Amino acid sequence: MPVRRRLLAAAVTAAACLGAQALPATTALAADEVVSRGVTVPAFYDPPAELPAADGALVRTEPLKQAAGLPGRATRLMYKSTDSAGGPMAVTGAYIEPSAAWRGGGSRPLVVVAPGTMGQGDQCAASLGLEHPLTLNGTTVSVGYEDVAIHRLLATGAAVVVTDYAGLGTTDRVHTYVNRVDEAHAVLDAVRAARSLDGASVTSASRVGLFGYSQGGGATAAAAELQPSYAPDVTLAGTYAGAPPADLTPVTKAIDGSELAGALGWSLTGFLQSDPSLRPLAEASLNARGRAALADLSTMCVGDALLAHGYARSTAWTADGRSVSDIIAATPRFRAFLDSQRIGTMRPSGPVRVATGTADDLVPHGQARRLAVDWCRQGADVTYEAVVLPGVGSALLNHFAPLLTDQGEAVSWLTDRLSGKRASSNCWSMPLQP
Repeated sequence: MPVRRRLLAAAVTAAACLGAQALPATTALAADEVVSRGVTVPAFYDPPAELPAADGALVRTEPLKQAAGLPGRATRLMYKSTDSAGGPMAVTGAYIEPSAAWRGGGSRPLVVVAPGTMGQGDQCAASLGLEHPLTLNGTTVSVGYEDVAIHRLLATGAAVVVTDYAGLGTTDRVHTYVNRVDEAHAVLDAVRAARSLDGASVTSASRVGLFGYSQGGGATAAAAELQPSYAPDVTLAGTYAGAPPADLTPVTKAIDGSELAGALGWSLTGFLQSDPSLRPLAEASLNARGRAALADLSTMCVGDALLAHGYARSTAWTADGRSVSDIIAATPRFRAFLDSQRIGTMRPSGPVRVATGTADDLVPHGQARRLAVDWCRQGADVTYEAVVLPGVGSALLNHFAPLLTDQGEAVSWLTDRLSGKRASSNCWSMPLQP
């Protein structure tokens, strides 16, 4: 069976284990639905014209009838945050009040789950993945794979809040995929939103942990760096950053031509949303096929992109046949933008655990390890875990295997931090020279 079909089959099986339901294609728009860039989402995700002034302030909430079998009561959220340009943005997500009691000491803690790559279509939002663990219809193939980690965290008795990030779910903008500031702000403001939710058992006294892998690992890593300046009212007990895309230059090169080549399109579209001044340069660099691919991908989830754009090479998208990485390297404005997205230039708040698979060649192992070293140089409390697994000939599987094999250890490490136990840094085990 071809790799793409094996991946999709595995994802469908995993979702089915969580109580998934295949959804029929939508034929008529219900009263409580809206159309966003050609796809249908609940009207809840359509932000109002005016947002509250305070970051983390709740805009609206509603009960979420989650179908993922999670041990808790879920509430859908929309809250206010601030984007990388300093403007207000609405962010959606979900809070889950656990059924299990917290036995780790102190009041019930809160964990923010920053999802891994879901796609760029609004129907791909992780909060929708709680409601529909598997969406399989004529337009979308989407799997709520983060539901597994959420389930494990809830089982410890910790409350969980999931963020959908900037523009993923909400209908007013395109998702700014891997924008470190947008993602960090969305993560930190999710804490504030959860604390203010009626009926939530978490308070300002609750310890806070961050949990993310892949795109989520970059988001939690960036949040740990920006917390002191952006959210001094949020004290972090611990941050797990798995396979973080800390340096987008090697990551952009690695995903080109891989199973997840669609992520290159999501990155470019997100860059243009974040910095519109880059648009003329991008328009001059892309051919008609490239522009069509970006427009197509902007409405897709991971499953769609695997089937429609897996293994695509950016040389087919550009006007002169160069790769996107080569164009970025030759264009100072593009280089400067990617440099501004670098994670590792500031000391993170609280203890952090960085884990990366040694065979990961999609979000390259070397740049993730360099993040840990950069933080160690700055005196951070870093636990670094190299997940040693054999390469299997698939960049996507090499990247996602540690998500599952290391997840139990990651949850245990974070639970210890939420219980007040001190972390043991292993910076001593890594050479700190360049």
